[in-house]
Amino acid sequence: MTITKDMSITEVVNKYPETVPVFMEHGMGCLGCAAARFENIEQGAMAHGIDVDKLIEDLNRAVQGKEK
Repeated sequence: MTITKDMSITEVVNKYPETVPVFMEHGMGCLGCAAARFENIEQGAMAHGIDVDKLIEDLNRAVQGKEK
């Protein structure tokens, strides 16, 4: 896996801009908010009630260029 749940949201978005739609589809539309700068993906997902394992799976799929 390229992206892990302990990576910061901002780090992932900056390194892999193709992940932005995935975050949005999962209900994490606040990628520019202050919390996104210091929260890791797992913390952000938990705050939004999102299944972090599914999110990580979809993020990695987007980075690898595979369709859902």
